[in-house]
Amino acid sequence: MARYDFDWVDAFAGRAFGGNGCAVVHRAAHLPEAVCTAYVRETSLVECTFTGPSEAADVKVRYFLASREIPFAGHPTIATVAAMRDRGLIEGGSITLETGAGIVPVTLDGDLISMTQVAPEFGSFADPALVAAAVSLPVAAIAGRPQKVSTGLPFCVTVLKDRAALEAAELNLEALAALGQSLGADGIDMMEPFLVTLEGATEAGDTFSRLLMAPPSPPEDPFTGSATGAMASYLWRHGLMEKAEFIAEQGHGLGRPGRARVARIGSADAIEGVQVAGEGFVLMRGTVDLPDSV
Repeated sequence: MARYDFDWVDAFAGRAFGGNGCAVVHRAAHLPEAVCTAYVRETSLVECTFTGPSEAADVKVRYFLASREIPFAGHPTIATVAAMRDRGLIEGGSITLETGAGIVPVTLDGDLISMTQVAPEFGSFADPALVAAAVSLPVAAIAGRPQKVSTGLPFCVTVLKDRAALEAAELNLEALAALGQSLGADGIDMMEPFLVTLEGATEAGDTFSRLLMAPPSPPEDPFTGSATGAMASYLWRHGLMEKAEFIAEQGHGLGRPGRARVARIGSADAIEGVQVAGEGFVLMRGTVDLPDSV
């Protein structure tokens, strides 16, 4: 048993109880997956991060769901950097993170933390009927063709025709499994659709999104930074977003409003990277005693 410092951070929000929470456990990246996932389940959060030394970047970051380790995640990246800044662990206005998806550069400008996600990978298109069934909506509610897109973590990006459809969506686990199988998911990664409408939750927003999640994760993610990068890439690639920089909103229906500034690097048909920026509010600080195995 060893004692580690941790911070609980609300990412993509500048105040308590907004955006998406993440616990950041410092200097604990060496712990095994079973311990890290057990810790996530103990917190009831969607994801937690564990940091450690890196030979390739300023710090190594490992990302965990309640069920498994994943290569990268957006809101935990914002949370990790916010926690390190709060503890005085960052010198200057930038830092690099070693992640399972590669090196992620992060810049700090006042309260805003901006991560540069890798160039998008555009995968196969999904059958709209399978996507509609997975979120309990009629096929007519879907605009265009949903597509598997990744800027470090894959999502089935799905544009809905209006906010009413977005708010009505409910996850159907049996249909979700069929969708995941069609997109090559491995049975662990369920490939939940990332749902988006081309109108903000507020007047400040350009898009409004939801991510419904399968167990053992909580039923809905308040703000999904990695999916926001994938979503933005899809919108630019298919001519649905003219702005090279826009405001993405998520979490308002959960009472946890989150906001990100999203900017494109490169042209719409040759995206070199996606910058996703938001604030991080450190809600709690403390120590946690974790075993070397469970």
